[in-house]
Amino acid sequence: MTDPKFLEKVRRTFATDRFATEATGIEIVEVAENYAKCELVVDSRHCNALGAVMGGAIFTLADFCFAVAANANELSTVSVTSTINYLNAARCSKLVAEAKCQKSGKRTCFFRIDVFDDKGNTVAEVTTTGCKING
Repeated sequence: MTDPKFLEKVRRTFATDRFATEATGIEIVEVAENYAKCELVVDSRHCNALGAVMGGAIFTLADFCFAVAANANELSTVSVTSTINYLNAARCSKLVAEAKCQKSGKRTCFFRIDVFDDKGNTVAEVTTTGCKING
């Protein structure tokens, strides 16, 4: 369970990421060292012409979740590469991303971010390598 004071501190820090928090509406729901869970309540602005959630919205959710997990304690890590595999179309009311650190070294880190729909189906798998700019 996330400490409520820590969660609020992290939310204040990442409120300045206006694209993720304002334009798309992503919310941080859990956070710990090298871990984060974020949610996106889906509406028409997130959908493509086929009525599914657009890939860019899914990637934004995963990328933001990585940023929160990698920088919850200190803003020091940026992504240098990300790979996304879209596994299922998302026709849902909510998406959830969960970022977990797989390896954290002195200068780099490696995260896996899984994105699920509101039924628990895996929508996408993302791997991100980060560079610690203050390390």
